[in-house]
Amino acid sequence: MKRSDAINIVIYDDQCAFCTSQTRLLRQLDWFRAFRFQGISDRSLELVPNVKREDLLAAIHCVTRDGKVLRAARCFRFLALRLPMLFPLGIVLWIPGMIWIAEKVYQRIARHRHLLDRIFGCKESCSTTK
Repeated sequence: MKRSDAINIVIYDDQCAFCTSQTRLLRQLDWFRAFRFQGISDRSLELVPNVKREDLLAAIHCVTRDGKVLRAARCFRFLALRLPMLFPLGIVLWIPGMIWIAEKVYQRIARHRHLLDRIFGCKESCSTTK
């Protein structure tokens, strides 16, 4: 999937307060405006027609400038390498075995994000993850 614009698009669950708060932080760290952050409810399915809505709700996704779709921890690694404050973490995630660990941690957080509602004020949409 090729895209004509020269920006990476991050797709997140904009109905979840936890996801929204984390995305707000990523926006603040995007000093060079390398990303456009787009909620699932903003026609994101058109950007990734081969990805089911349930999968988009389960994890953050990034559509790169060249059309590659990254998900969960791999998406975060891609983001981190382009955000100056997170760059060291992005490098760490390239150490052999670290992305596997990061995927497991990401899955655990995503699966239990409804428990974070006391901190972040998540609503019903937080309990829709796998």
